[in-house]
Formats: sequence, C-alpha cells, structure tokens
Amino acid sequence: MPYTRGGTVDRAEVGALVQSAVDGDAAAWKALVEGLSPLVWSVVRAHRLSDADGHEVYQTVWFRFAQHLGRIREPDKAGSWLASTARNECLKVIRGLTRLLPTDDPQVLDRVSEDRTPEQSLIDAEDEADEAERIRLVWQEFEELGDRCRQLLRVLMASPPPSYVEVSVALGIAVGSIGPLRQRCLRR
Repeated sequence: MPYTRGGTVDRAEVGALVQSAVDGDAAAWKALVEGLSPLVWSVVRAHRLSDADGHEVYQTVWFRFAQHLGRIREPDKAGSWLASTARNECLKVIRGLTRLLPTDDPQVLDRVSEDRTPEQSLIDAEDEADEAERIRLVWQEFEELGDRCRQLLRVLMASPPPSYVEVSVALGIAVGSIGPLRQRCLRR
C-alpha cells in the first residue's frame, strides 16, 4: 500500500530506506524524497502559502529531515515526522506574515502604535503598585475603626446606595444621626 497518494514508497519500506539513508545510501535518500514529497507538498498546500513560501517550507522540511535523519527514533514513521515538521514550518511562516504586512495605506502608516513602550509599561506597573498600596492602607485603617463605623460605612458603600431610611431600619440609627456619624467615621 503506498505511503502517500502518488508516492512510490510503501509504509513497510520507509524504515528500511531511512536506515539505508543514514548509512549513506544515496539511492535510499532519493527514494525517500521522491516517495514522501507528495506528503510534504500536501501539508504545504493545505496551509495555502504563496509559491515562494511553500517552496521555502518544502526545502526547510527536507533540510531538517536530513539534519535529524540519524536521530529519528521510529524510522518507519518518517512520514509522520515530515508531516508534523511541515505543519510546524508552515505555521512559523504564517505567524511571520501576520506580523509583517506591507502596506502603502497612509491611515495605517500614520496610526499610533497600540503597543506600550517598555518605559510606559514600567510607569503603569509603578502606578498600579502605588494604587494597590493605597487600597491596602485604606482597608488597614478601615479595620481599625469600631464595629459601628465599619457597619455604617459598609452599608453606605453598597451599590446602589441605600436611602437613609433603609440604613436607619437596618442598623437601628436615627435618620438624623446617620450623616454626622458618617462624617466622624470618615475623619477617623
């Protein structure tokens, strides 16, 4: 049974051909390339690369195969190794293309970068650290308040804020006392 559509290598032969190619047999290498090239090309075509990128991937795959030929643990699965390597190389090319997209569109060229500079990242991190420290200190001070102040401030911080009548009923405080008590608690 052929290893690939149009290929001339049977699965059973692949392992033996790889071993012969490792030993320096040029005919075995040629048989591998001729027999497994359709497999590599099918993976490249499936990724819809340009002709130039496709040829580059094809050459890179065979170069990597030659580099690793003696280290392939399961020589009879060389086709799987080639297919996987071809897929990985195609994805590398595609990732590279998404980063660099040539254009002459002035709106794109004039656009301000959305990436933060290292300096801006550092400033933002310092601002976040300062804000986190302020919040920590506020909560530390809050915990040092008495129970009555903590209860009142927690209820008043609710979203949406309750009416003073609701606060009066919930905490048993006269409506007229809520404002002055809140001011004293916040001063502390």
